[in-house]
Amino acid sequence: GENKFVSEQERTYKFKRGVYCHTEDNSPKYRMVGEILSILRSFAVQTRIFAKECNIIAEGYVRSTAQDDENLNRLRNKCAMTCDLFPRPFGERVRERGYLAASLLSRLAAFTLAEVLITLGIIGVVSAMTVPTLMQNYQRQSYVTQLHKTYNEMSQALLRYQTDRNALNLTEAGLTSQDAVNDFIRTYFKNVKECNSMDNCFADSYKSMNGETVNSYGRTLKSFVLANGAAIRPGYAPSTFSIINLSVDINGAKGPNIVGRDLFWLYIYKNGLIDDYSIEGNNAPLSTEDREKSFQELCLKNNDSGCFGKILNDNWQMEY
Repeated sequence: GENKFVSEQERTYKFKRGVYCHTEDNSPKYRMVGEILSILRSFAVQTRIFAKECNIIAEGYVRSTAQDDENLNRLRNKCAMTCDLFPRPFGERVRERGYLAASLLSRLAAFTLAEVLITLGIIGVVSAMTVPTLMQNYQRQSYVTQLHKTYNEMSQALLRYQTDRNALNLTEAGLTSQDAVNDFIRTYFKNVKECNSMDNCFADSYKSMNGETVNSYGRTLKSFVLANGAAIRPGYAPSTFSIINLSVDINGAKGPNIVGRDLFWLYIYKNGLIDDYSIEGNNAPLSTEDREKSFQELCLKNNDSGCFGKILNDNWQMEY
Protein backbone atom coordinates (compact mmCIF):
# COMPACT_ATOMS: atom_id res chain seq x y z
CA GLY A 1 0.00 0.00 0.00
CA GLU A 2 2.85 2.38 0.74
CA ASN A 3 4.46 1.70 -2.64
CA LYS A 4 1.17 2.35 -4.40
CA PHE A 5 0.74 5.68 -2.56
CA VAL A 6 4.26 6.80 -3.51
CA SER A 7 3.61 5.79 -7.13
CA GLU A 8 0.42 7.86 -7.25
CA GLN A 9 2.23 10.90 -5.79
CA GLU A 10 4.93 10.65 -8.47
CA ARG A 11 2.37 10.38 -11.22
CA THR A 12 0.52 13.43 -9.86
CA TYR A 13 3.77 15.40 -9.69
CA LYS A 14 4.71 14.43 -13.23
CA PHE A 15 1.22 15.34 -14.48
CA LYS A 16 1.46 18.79 -12.90
CA ARG A 17 4.82 19.28 -14.63
CA GLY A 18 3.20 18.43 -17.97
CA VAL A 19 4.73 15.01 -18.55
CA TYR A 20 1.35 13.36 -19.13
CA CYS A 21 -0.39 16.22 -20.90
CA HIS A 22 -0.85 14.16 -24.10
CA THR A 23 -1.58 10.53 -24.84
CA GLU A 24 1.58 8.86 -23.49
CA ASP A 25 -0.50 7.50 -20.63
CA ASN A 26 -3.23 5.06 -21.68
CA SER A 27 -5.46 6.02 -18.77
CA PRO A 28 -8.81 7.35 -20.07
CA LYS A 29 -8.86 10.38 -17.79
CA TYR A 30 -5.39 11.49 -18.96
CA ARG A 31 -6.31 10.93 -22.60
CA MET A 32 -9.42 13.08 -22.05
CA VAL A 33 -7.30 15.82 -20.45
CA GLY A 34 -4.94 15.71 -23.43
CA GLU A 35 -7.81 15.98 -25.89
CA ILE A 36 -9.27 18.96 -24.01
CA LEU A 37 -5.90 20.71 -24.09
CA SER A 38 -5.56 19.96 -27.81
CA ILE A 39 -9.02 21.43 -28.48
CA LEU A 40 -8.18 24.53 -26.46
CA ARG A 41 -4.96 24.99 -28.42
CA SER A 42 -6.85 24.67 -31.73
CA PHE A 43 -9.36 27.26 -30.47
CA ALA A 44 -6.53 29.62 -29.67
CA VAL A 45 -5.07 29.13 -33.15
CA GLN A 46 -8.51 29.70 -34.73
CA THR A 47 -8.90 32.87 -32.67
CA ARG A 48 -5.61 34.26 -33.97
CA ILE A 49 -6.55 33.27 -37.54
CA PHE A 50 -9.95 34.93 -37.07
CA ALA A 51 -8.35 38.18 -35.93
CA LYS A 52 -5.93 38.14 -38.86
CA GLU A 53 -8.77 37.48 -41.33
CA CYS A 54 -10.73 40.42 -39.91
CA ASN A 55 -7.74 42.68 -40.61
CA ILE A 56 -7.28 41.18 -44.08
CA ILE A 57 -10.95 41.69 -44.86
CA ALA A 58 -10.88 45.32 -43.72
CA GLU A 59 -7.74 46.07 -45.72
CA GLY A 60 -9.04 44.21 -48.74
CA TYR A 61 -12.30 46.14 -48.59
CA VAL A 62 -10.48 49.42 -48.79
CA ARG A 63 -8.40 48.19 -51.73
CA SER A 64 -11.28 46.64 -53.66
CA THR A 65 -14.90 47.67 -53.15
CA ALA A 66 -16.04 45.16 -55.76
CA GLN A 67 -16.00 42.39 -53.13
CA ASP A 68 -17.71 44.24 -50.28
CA ASP A 69 -20.71 41.94 -50.01
CA GLU A 70 -18.57 38.81 -50.10
CA ASN A 71 -16.16 40.09 -47.44
CA LEU A 72 -18.98 41.27 -45.22
CA ASN A 73 -20.65 37.88 -45.38
CA ARG A 74 -17.39 36.11 -44.59
CA LEU A 75 -16.89 38.32 -41.56
CA ARG A 76 -20.37 37.66 -40.21
CA ASN A 77 -20.06 33.90 -40.80
CA LYS A 78 -16.77 33.81 -38.88
CA CYS A 79 -18.37 35.69 -36.00
CA ALA A 80 -21.28 33.26 -35.87
CA MET A 81 -18.97 30.20 -35.94
CA THR A 82 -16.79 31.59 -33.16
CA CYS A 83 -19.81 32.45 -31.00
CA ASP A 84 -21.01 28.86 -31.29
CA LEU A 85 -17.62 27.31 -30.43
CA PHE A 86 -16.64 29.42 -27.42
CA PRO A 87 -18.38 29.83 -24.05
CA ARG A 88 -21.08 32.45 -23.80
CA PRO A 89 -19.11 35.42 -22.34
CA PHE A 90 -16.31 35.06 -24.88
CA GLY A 91 -18.81 34.46 -27.69
CA GLU A 92 -20.67 37.63 -26.80
CA ARG A 93 -17.43 39.62 -26.90
CA VAL A 94 -16.56 38.16 -30.31
CA ARG A 95 -20.04 38.88 -31.55
CA GLU A 96 -19.81 42.45 -30.33
CA ARG A 97 -16.42 43.03 -31.89
CA GLY A 98 -17.35 41.26 -35.09
CA TYR A 99 -20.46 43.35 -35.67
CA LEU A 100 -18.57 46.50 -34.79
CA ALA A 101 -16.11 45.59 -37.54
CA ALA A 102 -19.01 44.81 -39.89
CA SER A 103 -20.61 48.18 -39.16
CA LEU A 104 -17.25 49.83 -39.81
CA LEU A 105 -17.10 48.18 -43.22
CA SER A 106 -20.66 49.31 -43.88
CA ARG A 107 -19.67 52.89 -43.11
CA LEU A 108 -16.76 52.60 -45.49
CA ALA A 109 -19.30 51.80 -48.25
CA ALA A 110 -20.74 55.35 -48.19
CA PHE A 111 -20.11 57.74 -51.12
CA THR A 112 -17.72 60.60 -50.72
CA LEU A 113 -18.67 64.19 -51.55
CA ALA A 114 -16.47 64.12 -54.65
CA GLU A 115 -18.19 60.98 -55.94
CA VAL A 116 -21.63 62.53 -55.40
CA LEU A 117 -20.63 65.74 -57.19
CA ILE A 118 -19.16 63.80 -60.12
CA THR A 119 -22.36 61.74 -60.39
CA LEU A 120 -24.53 64.85 -60.33
CA GLY A 121 -22.31 66.43 -62.98
CA ILE A 122 -22.71 63.41 -65.27
CA ILE A 123 -26.49 63.45 -64.77
CA GLY A 124 -26.56 67.16 -65.61
CA VAL A 125 -24.57 66.68 -68.83
CA VAL A 126 -26.75 63.77 -69.97
CA SER A 127 -29.91 65.76 -69.18
CA ALA A 128 -28.64 68.78 -71.10
CA MET A 129 -28.10 66.58 -74.15
CA THR A 130 -31.34 64.57 -74.02
CA VAL A 131 -34.03 66.83 -72.51
CA PRO A 132 -34.20 69.30 -75.46
CA THR A 133 -34.67 66.43 -77.90
CA LEU A 134 -37.35 64.86 -75.72
CA MET A 135 -39.18 68.16 -75.41
CA GLN A 136 -39.01 68.73 -79.16
CA ASN A 137 -40.41 65.26 -79.86
CA TYR A 138 -43.17 65.85 -77.32
CA GLN A 139 -44.14 69.17 -78.93
CA ARG A 140 -44.21 67.66 -82.40
CA GLN A 141 -46.39 64.81 -81.22
CA SER A 142 -48.78 67.24 -79.52
CA TYR A 143 -49.05 69.20 -82.81
CA VAL A 144 -49.86 66.03 -84.73
CA THR A 145 -52.41 64.93 -82.13
CA GLN A 146 -54.29 68.23 -82.37
CA LEU A 147 -54.13 68.16 -86.17
CA HIS A 148 -55.50 64.62 -86.19
CA LYS A 149 -58.38 65.71 -83.95
CA THR A 150 -59.33 68.57 -86.27
CA TYR A 151 -59.00 66.25 -89.28
CA ASN A 152 -61.40 63.74 -87.72
CA GLU A 153 -63.93 66.43 -86.81
CA MET A 154 -63.88 67.80 -90.37
CA SER A 155 -64.20 64.32 -91.91
CA GLN A 156 -67.23 63.48 -89.75
CA ALA A 157 -68.86 66.83 -90.53
CA LEU A 158 -68.42 66.34 -94.27
CA LEU A 159 -69.91 62.85 -94.03
CA ARG A 160 -72.95 64.15 -92.11
CA TYR A 161 -73.34 66.99 -94.61
CA GLN A 162 -73.60 64.56 -97.52
CA THR A 163 -75.81 62.14 -95.58
CA ASP A 164 -78.23 64.87 -94.54
CA ARG A 165 -78.68 65.84 -98.19
CA ASN A 166 -78.59 62.30 -99.55
CA ALA A 167 -75.87 63.35 -101.97
CA LEU A 168 -73.09 61.36 -103.66
CA ASN A 169 -70.51 64.13 -103.40
CA LEU A 170 -70.01 67.53 -101.85
CA THR A 171 -70.86 69.45 -105.01
CA GLU A 172 -74.16 67.63 -105.29
CA ALA A 173 -74.73 68.31 -101.57
CA GLY A 174 -74.47 72.06 -102.18
CA LEU A 175 -70.89 73.18 -101.47
CA THR A 176 -70.76 75.36 -104.57
CA SER A 177 -69.81 78.79 -103.20
CA GLN A 178 -67.90 80.54 -100.43
CA ASP A 179 -71.12 81.40 -98.64
CA ALA A 180 -72.17 77.73 -98.69
CA VAL A 181 -68.82 76.77 -97.22
CA ASN A 182 -69.17 79.35 -94.44
CA ASP A 183 -72.70 78.13 -93.65
CA PHE A 184 -71.37 74.56 -93.49
CA ILE A 185 -68.80 75.59 -90.86
CA ARG A 186 -71.36 77.49 -88.81
CA THR A 187 -73.85 74.59 -88.88
CA TYR A 188 -71.65 71.55 -88.28
CA PHE A 189 -69.05 72.97 -85.89
CA LYS A 190 -69.16 74.59 -82.49
CA ASN A 191 -67.39 77.88 -83.05
CA VAL A 192 -66.18 80.18 -80.31
CA LYS A 193 -65.13 83.00 -82.64
CA GLU A 194 -65.79 84.17 -86.20
CA CYS A 195 -63.51 86.65 -87.97
CA ASN A 196 -63.99 88.54 -91.20
CA SER A 197 -60.40 87.70 -92.14
CA MET A 198 -57.45 85.76 -90.79
CA ASP A 199 -56.13 88.81 -88.92
CA ASN A 200 -58.08 88.25 -85.71
CA CYS A 201 -58.26 84.45 -85.65
CA PHE A 202 -54.76 83.56 -86.88
CA ALA A 203 -51.30 84.88 -86.14
CA ASP A 204 -50.17 88.01 -87.96
CA SER A 205 -47.57 86.16 -90.05
CA TYR A 206 -46.11 82.70 -90.55
CA LYS A 207 -42.67 81.40 -91.42
CA SER A 208 -41.44 78.32 -93.18
CA MET A 209 -39.26 75.73 -91.45
CA ASN A 210 -36.11 77.44 -92.74
CA GLY A 211 -37.15 80.78 -91.23
CA GLU A 212 -38.45 82.62 -94.31
CA THR A 213 -41.80 84.40 -94.27
CA VAL A 214 -44.62 82.57 -96.12
CA ASN A 215 -46.92 84.85 -98.11
CA SER A 216 -48.37 82.49 -100.72
CA TYR A 217 -51.91 82.56 -99.28
CA GLY A 218 -54.70 85.07 -98.99
CA ARG A 219 -55.85 86.38 -95.62
CA THR A 220 -59.13 88.08 -96.60
CA LEU A 221 -61.54 85.16 -96.24
CA LYS A 222 -63.69 84.51 -93.18
CA SER A 223 -62.03 82.51 -90.43
CA PHE A 224 -63.30 80.59 -87.43
CA VAL A 225 -61.92 79.45 -84.07
CA LEU A 226 -63.29 76.05 -83.11
CA ALA A 227 -64.12 74.86 -79.62
CA ASN A 228 -60.95 72.70 -79.58
CA GLY A 229 -58.81 75.84 -79.98
CA ALA A 230 -57.90 75.36 -83.64
CA ALA A 231 -58.33 78.20 -86.13
CA ILE A 232 -59.57 77.33 -89.64
CA ARG A 233 -59.93 79.33 -92.83
CA PRO A 234 -62.03 77.48 -95.45
CA GLY A 235 -61.62 78.77 -98.97
CA TYR A 236 -63.84 77.72 -101.83
CA ALA A 237 -61.49 77.04 -104.77
CA PRO A 238 -62.95 74.50 -107.21
CA SER A 239 -60.54 72.62 -109.44
CA THR A 240 -60.60 69.32 -111.26
CA PHE A 241 -61.09 67.31 -108.05
CA SER A 242 -60.67 69.46 -104.92
CA ILE A 243 -63.15 72.20 -104.06
CA ILE A 244 -61.96 73.63 -100.71
CA ASN A 245 -58.50 74.52 -99.45
CA LEU A 246 -58.58 74.59 -95.67
CA SER A 247 -55.87 76.30 -93.65
CA VAL A 248 -55.63 74.98 -90.08
CA ASP A 249 -53.62 76.49 -87.22
CA ILE A 250 -53.95 73.81 -84.55
CA ASN A 251 -53.39 76.24 -81.64
CA GLY A 252 -54.77 79.49 -83.06
CA ALA A 253 -52.59 82.57 -82.77
CA LYS A 254 -50.14 80.90 -80.36
CA GLY A 255 -46.64 80.06 -81.50
CA PRO A 256 -44.54 78.79 -83.07
CA ASN A 257 -46.55 79.90 -86.15
CA ILE A 258 -44.53 77.82 -88.58
CA VAL A 259 -45.88 76.08 -91.67
CA GLY A 260 -45.51 72.35 -91.16
CA ARG A 261 -45.42 72.68 -87.37
CA ASP A 262 -48.67 74.26 -86.20
CA LEU A 263 -50.02 75.56 -89.55
CA PHE A 264 -51.17 73.17 -92.29
CA TRP A 265 -53.09 73.33 -95.56
CA LEU A 266 -55.64 70.58 -96.07
CA TYR A 267 -57.57 70.03 -99.30
CA ILE A 268 -61.16 68.80 -99.36
CA TYR A 269 -62.05 66.84 -102.48
CA LYS A 270 -65.44 66.41 -104.11
CA ASN A 271 -65.75 62.83 -102.86
CA GLY A 272 -65.59 64.10 -99.26
CA LEU A 273 -62.02 62.95 -98.56
CA ILE A 274 -59.34 65.20 -97.09
CA ASP A 275 -55.77 65.01 -98.40
CA ASP A 276 -52.89 67.22 -99.49
CA TYR A 277 -52.49 69.15 -102.71
CA SER A 278 -51.84 67.01 -105.78
CA ILE A 279 -49.31 68.47 -108.21
CA GLU A 280 -50.41 65.90 -110.77
CA GLY A 281 -54.10 66.80 -110.35
CA ASN A 282 -55.09 63.38 -109.01
CA ASN A 283 -58.17 62.59 -106.96
CA ALA A 284 -58.07 61.67 -103.26
CA PRO A 285 -56.79 59.55 -101.72
CA LEU A 286 -53.38 60.47 -103.12
CA SER A 287 -50.62 57.96 -103.60
CA THR A 288 -47.51 57.91 -101.45
CA GLU A 289 -45.44 59.15 -104.37
CA ASP A 290 -47.85 62.02 -105.08
CA ARG A 291 -47.72 63.20 -101.45
CA GLU A 292 -43.93 62.91 -101.34
CA LYS A 293 -43.62 64.99 -104.49
CA SER A 294 -45.79 67.73 -102.98
CA PHE A 295 -43.69 67.64 -99.83
CA GLN A 296 -40.40 68.01 -101.71
CA GLU A 297 -41.57 70.70 -104.15
CA LEU A 298 -43.94 72.70 -101.92
CA CYS A 299 -43.43 72.19 -98.18
CA LEU A 300 -39.62 72.26 -98.32
CA LYS A 301 -39.61 75.25 -100.66
CA ASN A 302 -41.44 77.81 -98.52
CA ASN A 303 -44.90 77.06 -99.89
CA ASP A 304 -48.03 76.69 -97.78
CA SER A 305 -48.89 73.16 -98.96
CA GLY A 306 -47.26 69.72 -99.06
CA CYS A 307 -46.57 69.19 -95.34
CA PHE A 308 -49.85 67.46 -94.42
CA GLY A 309 -49.32 64.70 -97.00
CA LYS A 310 -45.93 63.87 -95.46
CA ILE A 311 -47.60 63.30 -92.09
CA LEU A 312 -50.13 60.99 -93.74
CA ASN A 313 -47.32 59.05 -95.41
CA ASP A 314 -45.54 58.64 -92.06
CA ASN A 315 -48.68 57.30 -90.33
CA TRP A 316 -49.42 60.49 -88.39
CA GLN A 317 -45.87 61.11 -87.26
CA MET A 318 -43.94 64.36 -87.74
CA GLU A 319 -40.60 62.92 -88.83
CA TYR A 320 -39.35 65.81 -90.95
